[in-house]
Amino acid sequence: MSKLSTIQTFLQEKGAEVAIISSPTTINYLTGYYGDPHERQQFLFVFSDKDPILFLPQLDQVRASQILSFPVIGYLDSENPWEKIKAILPVKGTGPIYAEFDNLNLTKFNGLKTVFSGDFKDLTPTINHMKLIKSEDEIKKMLVAGDFADKAVQVGFDAISLEATELDIIAKIEYEMKKQGVDKMSFETMVLTGDNAANPHGIPGMNRIENNALLLFDLGVETLGYTSDMTRTVAVGRPDAFKKDIYAICLEAQLTAQDFVKPGVTAAEVDQAARHVIEKAGYGNYFNHRLGHGLGMEVHEFPSIAAGNDLVIEEGMCFSIEPGIYIPGKVGVRIEDCGYVTKEGFQPFTKTSKELLYY
Repeated sequence: MSKLSTIQTFLQEKGAEVAIISSPTTINYLTGYYGDPHERQQFLFVFSDKDPILFLPQLDQVRASQILSFPVIGYLDSENPWEKIKAILPVKGTGPIYAEFDNLNLTKFNGLKTVFSGDFKDLTPTINHMKLIKSEDEIKKMLVAGDFADKAVQVGFDAISLEATELDIIAKIEYEMKKQGVDKMSFETMVLTGDNAANPHGIPGMNRIENNALLLFDLGVETLGYTSDMTRTVAVGRPDAFKKDIYAICLEAQLTAQDFVKPGVTAAEVDQAARHVIEKAGYGNYFNHRLGHGLGMEVHEFPSIAAGNDLVIEEGMCFSIEPGIYIPGKVGVRIEDCGYVTKEGFQPFTKTSKELLYY
């Protein structure tokens, strides 16, 4: 069954006429077409018993029509998109309307309410579960993205210098990835030196690389429509024993959770496997985020590998394992691999060594 057919069957089971897909990534997932409308409006309308319609800015209409076999309708900047949608729809839209609540801002929602009189219901959980188990082809593409992430972090390692800033190293990483044909980085590359790494979402800047400190790299690429995400922390010079101990605890937590993963355990249990190691060492308060997140066409997807999530891990799921210890003013360490679940366990997409490397 095709992905669009899955949505149609869902609508038939719910007695609904239409589903509205607004996320460009989800449209790509369902159809193979990706386009970013920016501030304009773009919707894929999937009907229970009719061909879908893609509605989008007219400047993207020709390209989309070359890819898709169903109607593609564009609108001009001078036109009212909501009035045009109402005019082209082959259904009344008086019954339940399924839409991606996670992707609806107020402008979209209020505009759609002028078109449809039915009650809006959330399609996001259905889409999340469709994306949850990756196909063999998807995993192959994510292995390619993981390989590029390994190459990217090695570029970063090679650029380490006490004369370089965090942004200098980022520039070299991203330039080299473009030269190698990578579409784009999957998120803002992070290179964080010394105390800056003690902020889990630190902001790189003109900070020169510190000597006798730890240096954190968090990066990923998007290629073939799929993403990667990895974190490595390395030593510059000769960090003191305390910093090395924190690194060793974080690495033990990461490897413990990775070894724990298998079909049948829960997301919460995977999180606890890592968290227990850090708590036992006395640093539980400094591991202040979930253990991991799903990924695929987007770098953050369902599910969340976190306490309280009783989702059962299944073969084909893809997610990150990324414990961290962040002690303000002293040290920050995170070690991350994303990977996929097999019958035997967890297979990382990234292969870069996790031994503490010295530069």
